[in-house]
Amino acid sequence: MKKFALLFLLSFFGLVAGAQNANRSKFVSDSLDNYINRALTNWRIPGAAVCIVKDGRIVMMKGYGIKELGVPTKVDQNTLFMIGSNTKAFTATALATLQADRKLSLDEKVTKYIPEFKLADPLSTQMITVRDLLCHRLGFRTFQGDFTYWTSSLTRNEVMEKMDHVKAPYAFRTKWGYTNAAFLTAGEIIPRVTGKTWEQYIRENIFVPLGMSNTLALSADLPKAINKASAHTITDGRLIAIPFPQLDNLAPAGAISSSAQDMSKWVMTLLNDGKVGSRQLIPADAIEATRVPQDVVSSGKRLTGESFFQLYGLGWFLQDYEGKRLVMHDGGVNGFVSSVTLVPEDKLGIIILTNSDQNELYEALRWEILDAYLKRPYQDYSNKYLEGFKADMTKELQRTNKLRDSVALNLKPSLPLREYAGKYTNDLYGNMTITQGENNELEMRLEHHQRMFVKLQSLGGNRFYATFSDPEFGKAVFPFEVRNGKVVGVRVKVADFIEYGPYDFKKL
Repeated sequence: MKKFALLFLLSFFGLVAGAQNANRSKFVSDSLDNYINRALTNWRIPGAAVCIVKDGRIVMMKGYGIKELGVPTKVDQNTLFMIGSNTKAFTATALATLQADRKLSLDEKVTKYIPEFKLADPLSTQMITVRDLLCHRLGFRTFQGDFTYWTSSLTRNEVMEKMDHVKAPYAFRTKWGYTNAAFLTAGEIIPRVTGKTWEQYIRENIFVPLGMSNTLALSADLPKAINKASAHTITDGRLIAIPFPQLDNLAPAGAISSSAQDMSKWVMTLLNDGKVGSRQLIPADAIEATRVPQDVVSSGKRLTGESFFQLYGLGWFLQDYEGKRLVMHDGGVNGFVSSVTLVPEDKLGIIILTNSDQNELYEALRWEILDAYLKRPYQDYSNKYLEGFKADMTKELQRTNKLRDSVALNLKPSLPLREYAGKYTNDLYGNMTITQGENNELEMRLEHHQRMFVKLQSLGGNRFYATFSDPEFGKAVFPFEVRNGKVVGVRVKVADFIEYGPYDFKKL
């Protein structure tokens, strides 16, 4: 009986796939709703909003699922989601517009506009241009410094000052490395040129002219909005709602919140060379300037086995696909991931917004819709991505459970707990303090993340299992450095979502 049912299902799905391959143009109109609803369940995503524009008109725009786990309020086309790094295209376009208006040059030195700006290397400080900031070629590793900045109490000026303490591992302009603080710095050139803050300029020169009336420039404004999606993540295998991230110290890199409706206006304007109707609202030269390749990001193979190159313009990733140029970007912040994709020569735009940061549906759905328009065979990318995602989640759960089992053994540290307590410092981050708590545990408090704490439980020797109170910062093993029976330092590692590299703190 089960064997017959399995054969029937295989035959049925084979017929469905064959039908979709035979007439791919019907996928969006006939199959996309079911595809997305099924995927939201499989990925455990509370809600999403999707929009497709083609040839100057909206083909589909719809909300799916709910705004918040456990609350039956549905997502609609005006529901606000944080768009994360899709903010960067707004910042780059604003600066390219100022260049088109002859108010600045992307090839001028940053120090012309921000004289106090410094990097650790004096020669790099002298050479760095606005363009360098907008295409991530400072010589930094991807996300380097973000532990110090991300959801921290630092101001924008303090973040820029901290860049002087980042030790770039690569020579200036020799390697691409995604740098949020660079986009903050680029955004802070706008007030130096216009007399208006980044958020004022973006509102007045992009949001208002394009009719993006619900879009918010700052993360601090999102909690006050009425029609908004809540932030979610998965921790210990459970989907949970989390607080909205506060990212306004990095606002030009990732603070905007928008809806499918408002993002459709942005995308249609970009696909129409900056025009809305007969009005030229964004200079065409500015739009094209953001799409000129500046760096090679990577090369590799897609899930389908085809080779590709990925480049970076100004606030946009650029890559080839079926002989087409894709202009695209993803955006991830605490609780949200999104994607925006343009195919300029086909006047095609795809917008995907989700309210969980633990999914790759935003990526899978992009390719599914693109393939439908380009008449490529149906791939069911969602399930293909999901297989790898589940495997990674299983490995992470197994690792966490193994470490918790080690903690449960009550393994004694090499030294009394009081020896690990004290004040520590890192040149980039600043200070943190470790105190002795109850139940043979230590507690870490970080200077610039005062609402967060880290619980440290002994794994024996000088190793401790660290659990951040903010799940976005993850769980890790912190090894303490001991010399001649004295604690002299500790290596701190946050989740890769925040920053890839560790920080070495020295005990004072």
